[in-house]
Parts: sequence; C-alpha cells; structure tokens
Amino acid sequence: MQNPFENALKQLEKAANIMNLDKNIHAILKQPDRVLTVAVPVRMDDGEVKVFTGFRSQYNDSLGPYKGGIRYHENVSLDEVRALSFWMMVKCATVNIPMGGGKGGIIVDSKKLSEGELERMSREYIRKIWREIGSDKDVPAPDMYTTPKIMGWMRDEYEKLIGKSDPGVITGKAIADGGSEGREQATAQGGVYVTRELMKKMNWRAADTKVAIQGMGNVGGFMAKLLAKDGFKIVALSDSKGGVYNPDGLDLDTIFVHKEKTGSLTGIDGVQNVSNAELLELPVDILVPSAMENQITVDNAANIKAKVIVEMANGPTTPEADEILSQRGTVLVPDVLANAGGVTVSCFEWEQNVKNLKWSEDEVLTKLKPIMVAAFNEVWETKEKYNVPMRTAAFVKAIERVAGKIKI
Repeated sequence: MQNPFENALKQLEKAANIMNLDKNIHAILKQPDRVLTVAVPVRMDDGEVKVFTGFRSQYNDSLGPYKGGIRYHENVSLDEVRALSFWMMVKCATVNIPMGGGKGGIIVDSKKLSEGELERMSREYIRKIWREIGSDKDVPAPDMYTTPKIMGWMRDEYEKLIGKSDPGVITGKAIADGGSEGREQATAQGGVYVTRELMKKMNWRAADTKVAIQGMGNVGGFMAKLLAKDGFKIVALSDSKGGVYNPDGLDLDTIFVHKEKTGSLTGIDGVQNVSNAELLELPVDILVPSAMENQITVDNAANIKAKVIVEMANGPTTPEADEILSQRGTVLVPDVLANAGGVTVSCFEWEQNVKNLKWSEDEVLTKLKPIMVAAFNEVWETKEKYNVPMRTAAFVKAIERVAGKIKI
C-alpha cells in the first residue's frame, strides 16, 4: 500500500526542483502547520461507550483559512489526512481562491451506526476540535460518507460552544441551512469549463470527441449530462459495479432512468457491459475517471488509449502511472485543477455566509467560469514554460502562490 503523504512529498519535491524553490520555504511546506488527533467517545444505542479516533490536519494558511472535508471511513489515517490537506492547499492555490489546505476524518464504518449514534459522534468530534476551527480559521466541509445533514449538526454544535452564530464555519450545508445554490453540480461544471478550454488547445470539436466516464455519482453523472449537452459523444459510463459501452454513443436518458429504477446498469438493450477496469482501456478520445483513487496504475497505464484524461476523482492516477502516461504523450488534466469547481463553490458558500449574501445558481456558476478558465490557462502556460506535464505545472503554479505569501 502506497503511503499517500510520501506521494505528496514526492510531488512537492518535483515542483520545488523545477521552480528552484527556496530551500527554507520547501522545508516549511514539507509538513502541516498542525495535526490534531482526538478521541471521540460516543454512547451507543445499547448504552455502551465506544471511542473512535478522529483527525484534523491544517496545511498552511498563507492564502486564507484552512479548507477541506471531513470523511468517515475505516481507512482514515494520519498519513491520509496529511496528504489530503496538502493536496487541498495545492488545489485552492491552483484556482487562486483565498483558502489554505485542511482535511479531517474519523476511523469508522458509518454505515454500521444508527442516525442517533452518527449525530452524537459528529457533535463530539466538533467538541474536540472547536477551538481550532471557525470561519476565520478553518472551514470544514463534507467528504466521503458525510452529508449536508451532518454538516448541519456540526455547525449547530460549534455555534452552541461559541455562543453565537458563525454560519461560515462549515460549508456543504443544506441550502435551508445557508448552503450555496449550484453546489451539487459545481465540481462537474468546473470540469466542463476546463474540458472546453482544453478542446481549444487541442483543436478538437465536441461532436467528433468520444468520452468514457468512470463513475456516475454526483460528479460523473453531472459530467456526462453536461458534456452531452455540449455535443460530446458519451460512449461509456459506469457505477461501482460495472459499466455500459456503445461506440456510437449512449442514450443517457435511458441509462439514468434504468439505473434509477433497477439500481444497476445491467439489462440495458443495445449496449455492451464492461467492467470498471475495461472502461479505462476503451478506444476513446477523453477518459474521465470520477470514482475512486488509484484507478490508473503501473499495471494498466500502458493500455490506456485515451489521448486526454480529465481527473474528476481525487488521486485516480498513481505517480508511477503519471510517468508512463507522460512518456506516451497523454495529456492529463490533474484533479487539483479539473475538479476544483467543488472547493471554489465551497469558498463561495463561505463568502456568502460571512458577508450575509445569497447568490442564485446562475450567479454561482457565472462566477465559477472565469476562475476555472483563468486557472486552466495559467497551468497550461506553466506547462509550456517548463515543458512539464500539467500536474507538475499545477503544483508549480500553486506553490509559487503559497511561497509568495510565506513570511520567514
């Protein structure tokens, strides 16, 4: 099992060497400012107390308050939250929003908890970290197996503890609780803005471009619908169990209705069923991994036929696979740029809460577009300047921004 934090430090070193980063700043960026490890005792429904372990990693607030999700998962670890908080710092700086990097989590299989146990755990976690968060300090958000409802409990608990309202302390809230319009599709919409810019650089037409999308959850599902609306030919789509493929293009309406009715993608006429692994190797122009991390590895990178990869999942490509794809001339738009629409609209939610504003969905998506377009073009220029892959270019651009604000 690869250590995610070691991977993050390798990426930092690569960018530092290319940009000739000051060695003192490099030393500062090798570790988070602060990592909290907390015991989270929860009275279970049977009266027994179970103690869960929770974390919050805060990675450099030179650009603004720490920002990042809280995940509930059995595999949450110290190295994972440190790595994810580092990548959040890079992501926020890549799209030039005034936020640093943060990430938190609890080691738990949340599916085994009742709603009452889940609420008590969420509130207890906030009781353990509340002194280190706040709209001017650290702004958590949902991540794996956390929801707008859980964010509502956390905000409520935090406000009880401080004795006043601070709606900007948590983003990803339900709209009724101060969440932002447009948040649901923001990640996919940001990815579409970036894909459109890439098409201009490649001199491609949407109608001639075949796309395979791994994952049809919130991100992949919206991405498929939005790209189809733009005229792209969506030829493959999958969920966690497997996918469907038609080289002439899928009828998305039929597929989404079938999935809604049956919970599965099997039994659809006129399509070929493919596994998630097979989907990655289909003969397409653009591959969009939007499911889990570590999907493109040293084992399958050489078999990938797509000329372009747009990473909508976090960390779908391992560093070794990156090297193989780069040597093959594959253009890869990295997660820290491609899927940054989500954190950008989280930043908008924070801004609306702090300034007591309310923007419509149209306003949100209109504000998102120039941010994503500018970030894409800056990363592309950096790629051309240093003759490096786009991931390295994004890291260089982000670290330039952060380094410019660090006071030694």
